[in-house]
Amino acid sequence: MRKLVKLVLLCLIAYPIAAIVSSCSEDEDCSMNARPMMECFLYTIDRENNNTVLKDTLDSLTITAFGTDSIILNNQKRVHGLSLPLRYTADSTVLVFHYSKDPKIKKDTIVIRQKNTPYFLSMDCGYQMKQSITGRAYSRHNLDSIYIQKAEVISNGTENLKLFYRN
Repeated sequence: MRKLVKLVLLCLIAYPIAAIVSSCSEDEDCSMNARPMMECFLYTIDRENNNTVLKDTLDSLTITAFGTDSIILNNQKRVHGLSLPLRYTADSTVLVFHYSKDPKIKKDTIVIRQKNTPYFLSMDCGYQMKQSITGRAYSRHNLDSIYIQKAEVISNGTENLKLFYRN
């Protein structure tokens, strides 16, 4: 009987400790807080029809990060929308848009200036970065203009940039 009482007491003491330990060791799902991507959609302006804004599609597009060998988008066909990363380690991101492998077709370079603000998410996930677009510069070989639709870059698919191409 004495052994049974000890066993019951041990269980009563051990259960709360086991519950605390197991609740701390559960893996937090950090993937729910995925890296936000800058969402861009392509448009053209129909100058012959009251400057109407129309959705546009590029036949082929490759995007590289300037000064690196990183390929962000590799020879994508029929492109009408883009999800692009912004750099965490600098206050600007430079992207090169290659429209063809033909060297005669000029590339466009886009510079996105952004504000990076780190914030603490949790002990398991660590720090994340909030990013906000503060400006842009670009070449105008195939691009006509870039409009900042929403400056805050978040991960729910909200359009950040409107890229207008010449038709």
